[in-house]
This record gives sequence, C-alpha cells and structure tokens, in this order.
Amino acid sequence: MCNTKKILIFSLFLICNLGFSQWEQSIGSEGLDVQAVLSINEFDYFGGQTGTYRSEDKSYSFTFSNSGNDAIGPTRGFTTDDFYLYTCTSQGVFRSSDKGGNWVSKSTGLTQLLSHGMTRSKETIFLATLSGIFKSNNQGDSWETAGMSGLDSRSITCLQDSILFVGTQGSGVFKSIDNGANWVAVNNGLTSQNFRAIQAKGNTVFAGGQNGTGVYRSTDFGMNWTLLTNGIATSSYRGFASNEDLIIAGSTVQGVYYSTDNGEHWIQINNGLGDLNVFDLEINSKYIIAGTHSDGVYRFPLSELPASSVAISEVEKKSSKLNRILDIMGRNSSEKPNTPLLYLYDNGTVVKKIILN
Repeated sequence: MCNTKKILIFSLFLICNLGFSQWEQSIGSEGLDVQAVLSINEFDYFGGQTGTYRSEDKSYSFTFSNSGNDAIGPTRGFTTDDFYLYTCTSQGVFRSSDKGGNWVSKSTGLTQLLSHGMTRSKETIFLATLSGIFKSNNQGDSWETAGMSGLDSRSITCLQDSILFVGTQGSGVFKSIDNGANWVAVNNGLTSQNFRAIQAKGNTVFAGGQNGTGVYRSTDFGMNWTLLTNGIATSSYRGFASNEDLIIAGSTVQGVYYSTDNGEHWIQINNGLGDLNVFDLEINSKYIIAGTHSDGVYRFPLSELPASSVAISEVEKKSSKLNRILDIMGRNSSEKPNTPLLYLYDNGTVVKKIILN
C-alpha cells in the first residue's frame, strides 16, 4: 500500500518583520475612555467621555481641544467636509472651523440630541441618533428628520458617496438609496440584531455584530451578508477603519484584527495593546490608530504589518531554502506529522501548515 502524505495549509503570510512590532500608547490619552477617532490631513482627533483631543504628531501625543464642545457627556463620532469638522455627542452636534481649536453648537432642528455616529454623503451630513436619522444640507446650521423614526440608530456609513447603511440596536441593518427618503431592512444572512459599527470599503460593507456573532460582510450592496470566520474571533465589534489596502476591526474583547484581502483572512495584532476593548479605529498616513474603552489611544506602524494572502504556488516558487521550523509557541522544531508548524524560508516567507499522514 502506498503511504500518502497530505499538507493542510491553514494560513499563509509573508512576514516583513519577525520582531513582532507592538502598539505604542499615545501620550496624553492614558486611562481615558475613547469612543471615536479621526485622521484628517496633518491632524488626528479622538473623542470620548471627557470630550475631544487633538494630535499634530501622528497620534504620538494628544492635547485637550474641547473649547465649546460638549463638556457634559461623551463625544461619540466625527465627520468632516471641505470647510468644517463636526462632532456628535450626548448634547447634539458641534462644529469647528479652525481644525478643532474651537467648537460651536449646531443642533437646530434636532429633536434628539443623544447621537452615536455621523457621515457625509456628497453635500449632506447624516446623524444617527437614539430616535432615528437626521440630516443637514447646510453644514449643520439646521437639521431635519431623515427617516428611521423611533429606531435606536448606533452606526452609519456611506457607500459610493450615495448609498447609506445604518446599524441599529435591536433591528439589524437598514439601507437607503435616496438620501434618506426611504429605508429598507437588509438583514439576509445576519444573526445579530445589534450593530454598533458599520464600514464601507469600496463596494463592500462590513458590519460589527453583537456578542456571539462577529464581523459580517456584504459584497452585493446589503442584499446578502456573510459572517467572517477565517482568523477573526466570535465577539462584539465596535470599530472599523479602512483604506484601499486594509480593513481593520476592533473587538470589545479580542482587540484588533486586520485583513489585506477584503476580509477573507484576518490577523490579530494585540502586542502592547493595554486594553483589548476597542471602541474605534482609524488609519493615518503612517499608523493604525486604536481608541480603547479604558486606556486611551494606541498606534501601530503600518510599515510593520505583514502582508497576507500569498498563494501556495507563489510561495513554492519564491522559497529557495527552508531556514527552520517553529512550533506555534515559537520554539525550534523538526517536521512532525499531524502538528501545526511554522516553516520559515530564507526569502522571509512563513507558511503555517499541518502535514497529515
């Protein structure tokens, strides 16, 4: 009888730096409850229980920048246009014309001040509140209702600058294609009713579900959703960030995960992160920025992220010599059947696999 040997590939990564870089805490944020982060040009911002803070050094340090903003309750979200920066808070909306140096209240027309998120669609600003959605067509000078009346709306995003998605507490996800005039529930494939985070990336939408679920993805404008499981934990998710290359998810228990293939595979990066309860995420030109529930802001260098999702055929072509084999604890090992091992090659490639006899 012929003895066959099968190789089971669990995950495959091209490791740029095997030193396992870690998160660095931002000076001036220590011990703070952070609920929203934003990066615009040369400034980074975070908002939380004590108001807004601003950084001019890529989140290395922050200073309190809350003059005129809500000083009673938390700042829960940001958005921006070509002229102003906006916050949503427990006391409505505030606007700054000097990059967060000073703020003025802009809540005329809001019948519900307690708000959880905001976004911009072309020239309109949308606000998610405890009682539904509001919109402003004049840069926050006045607001009007925009549907979802009576629904506890916790997160909002805009796809392709015109398609709105809202995550609710208790009623799933809704979509509008007509600037908020009409909304339809889009819950096919969802097993969560609560969505505290939602993120548009290209033509894809990611939604963070409640405990016991996780991150869902829709690639057909919300018609269908899939729960993502390859490398990302079951948990509640509160924050997302994305750019052309990355989607990043923040868990309330498991910390931070990122994907370079639109959510097909995920890698957890928690080394040095002082609080694994992550409420929001952002990406600036050099760092991933994480806002935590109880320990302020952390940053992780983009240049030190490994690039993922290399095809096995590509690895075999590029790998000229096997340097060593490690077990999952990082210890040197010989090849063993039925055991997960890391194969390190001289070109920097690392393959995680099990050889089955």
